[in-house]
Amino acid sequence: NLTKAKPLFADHYQPHLPADLGFYDLRLPEVRQAQADMAKEYGIYGFCYYHYWFNGKRLLERPFNEVLATGEPDFPFCLCWANESWSRRWLGEEKEILQKQIYSKEDDFNHIKWLITAFSDRRYIKVKGRPLFLIYRPHDLPNPQETTDIFRRECVNEGLPNPYLLAVDAHCPGFDYRKFGFDGTLDFEPQLGVLPNFMDDGIKISKLKRNSKFGVINPQLKIYDYSSARLAMKSKKRDFPTYPSIFVSWDNTARRGKNGIIMINSTPEKFESGLFDLVKSVRQKSDDEQIYFINAWNEWAEGNHLEPDLKNGYKYLEAVKRVTQSIQKETPYTSTLNSETASPV
Repeated sequence: NLTKAKPLFADHYQPHLPADLGFYDLRLPEVRQAQADMAKEYGIYGFCYYHYWFNGKRLLERPFNEVLATGEPDFPFCLCWANESWSRRWLGEEKEILQKQIYSKEDDFNHIKWLITAFSDRRYIKVKGRPLFLIYRPHDLPNPQETTDIFRRECVNEGLPNPYLLAVDAHCPGFDYRKFGFDGTLDFEPQLGVLPNFMDDGIKISKLKRNSKFGVINPQLKIYDYSSARLAMKSKKRDFPTYPSIFVSWDNTARRGKNGIIMINSTPEKFESGLFDLVKSVRQKSDDEQIYFINAWNEWAEGNHLEPDLKNGYKYLEAVKRVTQSIQKETPYTSTLNSETASPV
């Protein structure tokens, strides 16, 4: 999809093409090792892998199977259960279903039995000594309290600490998931649902008015400013404990063409400033709760990636490194990134 993408207006950044890592195959161990080496070098602590489980059936499972079986790369990880049906549409719409997500008590038992193998790996990320596990659509669980209880109980029965369960609020922002049996909530970005017309592919005057402010005279495209969108995503009051996240950028026109969502003005500088604020916000927490998420490492078809591309090179990764080093050293922070900053070859 990346190579087919085309710019839809002047200065529209498409296609996103990979730089140093190139187009890769995650079934190859040397590719997985190269990713981990790069992430570690630039201050990423570990990877959170999306985990696809459908009533006992797993998809895109081979790379992670090999991570578990081989012990390589030697890099921390945790899992997030992406528990939504697969369809030919997007954002969880259940149209043209390819793989249906089905729930049952029996499946909860089977699922946690499989997960215990991953939780037992020495590389698995823990919070307060407990394996960290995320669920992407907690509201879709028929009985979330029962599911979380089963997961905890079975782990303890196998001699493991009960898991530290985070609910992802991508589709229900502002909800305190401790009511559902979770330990906390991941304040997910991007929450595209707060954006006007985000699901409307038609021609609208409101789109024309918004797009014209960006110099784009088009009544169909869905264009938003990165910084303004992030502010809108944070407008929902959260008076309960959350774990923060920040997205790198967003432009899924590689997959959806003129019906995609396009964030303009998403620069390494703005990402770096947002990341610093986010990291600073967790400093008051205990050491093992100072967790934050960057979305994403390699969502290329969404234009959302830390991995270097031909336009920005290592600038986003360099931003991560500067922020993490500044926080670790407890020194005053100054962003030095600008359009003339060179990237290593």
